Amino acid sequence: MALYSQGFTVRVYQFASNDALNATGGRNVGGGGEYSCCCCRYFKEAFGLFDRVGDSQVAYNQVADIMRALGQNPTNKDVTTILGNPTADDMANKRLNFDAFLPMLKQVDALPKGTYDDYVEGLRVFDKEGNGTVMGAELRIVLSTLGEKMSEPEIDALMAGQEDENGSVHYEAFVKHIMSV
Repeated sequence: MALYSQGFTVRVYQFASNDALNATGGRNVGGGGEYSCCCCRYFKEAFGLFDRVGDSQVAYNQVADIMRALGQNPTNKDVTTILGNPTADDMANKRLNFDAFLPMLKQVDALPKGTYDDYVEGLRVFDKEGNGTVMGAELRIVLSTLGEKMSEPEIDALMAGQEDENGSVHYEAFVKHIMSV
C-alpha cells in the first residue's frame, strides 16, 4: 500500500477503526480481551501505512503515532514504558511487527482514561473568580510547562478560537473541544 498521504490516510483509518470499534464494541463477544477480526484488519492496515521500508515492521519511534491514529491517546511515558524503556538509539533503530504491536495497543487501551469531569475539575483550580473561565495566558503557560509539555505550535492549534475578547477561556467548552478532537 502506498504511503502517499500518510496524515490524511491514517486519519481516515482512525474513523474507520472507531466505526469498527463502535459497531463491535471493540471486542469479540466471547470475551478474552481480544479485538474482533474486523478491528484487527483496520489496525493492521493502519499499521502498514507507517511501514516505510516494506518489511511489515515499523520503528519504535512510530508506535505512539500509530496508537494515536487508531484513536488512543497514550502519553509518551506510557509508550516508552510499554516498549521496555528503550534508549534513544533503540527508538530510532529498533523495529517491531504487527504481532508485537497489537498487545501494546491493548495495554494502552486498558489504561485509565480521564473523564470530562476530571478535566473540568483540574481546570477549575485556575478559575480564580469562580466564573467558569481561566486566563488563556495562564493556560498556555500550564500547557507548555507542566506534565507532558506541549510546543508553541501545538498550543496555538489547541487554543485556536477558544479565547474570548478578554483573553479568557471558558474551560467547560474548552474541555468539550479537546475531547471532540
